[in-house]
Amino acid sequence: MVTAGIQAVWAKMPLAEAVVEVFQFVGNEARLQAIFDEHRGRCYDKRIRFPCLVTLIGDALLEHGGSGNQSFSRAREAGELDASKVAAYGKLGRLPVAVSQAFLAELSQALRELFPASARRQPPSSLRGLNTITLDGKAIKRVAKRLKLLRKMAGGMLGGRALVAMHYESGLVIGMHADEDGDANDVRFVPDLLPLVRAQIPGLLLFLADSGFCDLNRFEEFTEGGNHFLVRRHPKVGFHPDPARPAQAGIDAQGRTFREECGWLGAVNHPKRRYVRQITLLRPGEADVAIVTDLVDAELYPAEELLEHYLQRWGIEQVFQKVTEVFHLQGLIGSTPKATIFQFAFCLVLYNLIQLIRGYVAAHQQRPTETISIENLFLDVHRQLTAWSVLVESKVPLEIPAVSDLPTLADRLHALLASPWSHRWIKAINKNRRPHVAKPRDRTHGSVFRVLQSSKPKPEI
Repeated sequence: MVTAGIQAVWAKMPLAEAVVEVFQFVGNEARLQAIFDEHRGRCYDKRIRFPCLVTLIGDALLEHGGSGNQSFSRAREAGELDASKVAAYGKLGRLPVAVSQAFLAELSQALRELFPASARRQPPSSLRGLNTITLDGKAIKRVAKRLKLLRKMAGGMLGGRALVAMHYESGLVIGMHADEDGDANDVRFVPDLLPLVRAQIPGLLLFLADSGFCDLNRFEEFTEGGNHFLVRRHPKVGFHPDPARPAQAGIDAQGRTFREECGWLGAVNHPKRRYVRQITLLRPGEADVAIVTDLVDAELYPAEELLEHYLQRWGIEQVFQKVTEVFHLQGLIGSTPKATIFQFAFCLVLYNLIQLIRGYVAAHQQRPTETISIENLFLDVHRQLTAWSVLVESKVPLEIPAVSDLPTLADRLHALLASPWSHRWIKAINKNRRPHVAKPRDRTHGSVFRVLQSSKPKPEI
């Protein structure tokens, strides 16, 4: 039995208990092993099983500031790792990309089912019949040059690259499609990622993306099944106004002038030419922003609401910033492309987990989720998890209720997170934003995958 004193200490760590209970449920050993067995390809388990590796990487990211060496060393010392540190790094470096993708998708689906409905963000009223999915690509940078082939390479090195999908209403990442080549064009991953999105998010979808996804082939993929898109127009894709529908002018909620017009994207003889609505935000002194959409009915979908909603595309860029700075993606544990992809997937799962905790806190505090700082909340989560880890290492018995289903776990989270609150968690508002000035940059990164491929002996002809 847990003594009264220990129970009192444990009661003061509700954030840690919530994180531990959620991860033990969504990332239980049976689920993790099933993911590995289904997607492992030619990879295999021997002395280091996949659930053990997940625990090691989780400890590195949550407790040891992203240090794999600390996590592996402590696990060996505690008898939890029955292999060398070299073997642990090797296992991570060989992990198939398909395992990383499934790990993120399956754990995130369970987390999304747990997300409290009262904490979901609401899009503008005209778009509430659609689920918004934001797409963007991410190259994994700052690969340490531990591999012999990389030690004399100039400039930075890229690990893998991934196309990521985020659900706007919950703010959770749904999944990704990744490639070992950091120089790959992530736009071409759209056909691979969309089936996962459609399988996980029911109903009609609205895809939000930047100008890199402004392509007639992508639009055909986005609108399959009656879905829709809202994408910034790229200058390479020509717009031809419809003379039968003259342009209209208006002013948005911030007092800025915009122009909307209907017409065609693509040349007259292009087989995938598409009729769209273009809304151009006029910005004196800066480049105008033009967005295109297949939502052509201006009465049903006011231009002001579409412009406002497109600004939410920046949310996925903020996710990438958080996983890099808060969850230690800037310090990569492994040096192979496969290792960097798995760490990226794990960081996205951790982001989703903290976003879930933030959602419950916001629901009980009756405040918008985005007003709570993920960084400040995670600082307290990290602090409590460190204390919890010390208690576990000291063999202190801690009672963690066994949870068998999602409704029971949701009730536990409501009970744990109903009262914890600190004004330190309120997000600071930057009232003096500086205008973004694009700076030309020389290419300074190389792809680890391409270096490794070029070193392989070429077959004789």
